[in-house]
Amino acid sequence: MDLSLIETLRWEPSIGFVRLERHLARLARSAAALGLAGAEGARDALFAALPSSAATGTESIEPMAQPLRIRLELFAEGRIAVQTAPFTPLAANAAWRLKFAATRLSSTDTLLRHKTSRRAAYTAARTEIPATEADEILLLNERGEVCEGTITSLFLDDGSGFLKTPPLSSGLLAGVLREELLETGKATEQVLRPEDLAYGTILMGNSLRGLIRSTFA
Repeated sequence: MDLSLIETLRWEPSIGFVRLERHLARLARSAAALGLAGAEGARDALFAALPSSAATGTESIEPMAQPLRIRLELFAEGRIAVQTAPFTPLAANAAWRLKFAATRLSSTDTLLRHKTSRRAAYTAARTEIPATEADEILLLNERGEVCEGTITSLFLDDGSGFLKTPPLSSGLLAGVLREELLETGKATEQVLRPEDLAYGTILMGNSLRGLIRSTFA
């Protein structure tokens, strides 16, 4: 199978991996659904990839004082690769500029619910609009429903007390942050159309960066 599964996590000096269990659970679910072996080795692979001071919590020549971005990839043959890099959080008052892509997602493509290496639609959406004009690109499905950004889930704060996020049936990734907000009662699923986004505050988010206030460019 020419496909791999991807999990991108944040590691913090004070707390370790952020939402680790949710990331591991999603990887296991996707691996089972798509017939990939090796997901059970993900936890050990993640900790093995940390610098020794980060993994053990002890002091070393290279003290780990900053967060890390950690990307795990599970390949079809069961091999796991992990890459680590310094992570710089966005400023607390950061705001992203949004634009819609002409590229459409398919609501019937259930593969979109899994975070895989098949990202042709997201790459196409990114190439439509220069990075100087937008920080994130939103995609619609064939029915004109809002789905997600190229690297983030979408949430709408319409003042109701719950964040509104598109349902998986619209055709989108089952994001880890999205899952947490739904399970903790902070968000609820609702079909959204572009005109709905004019009434409230738009937040784009993922497990790596959290929620980011966003407006249309």
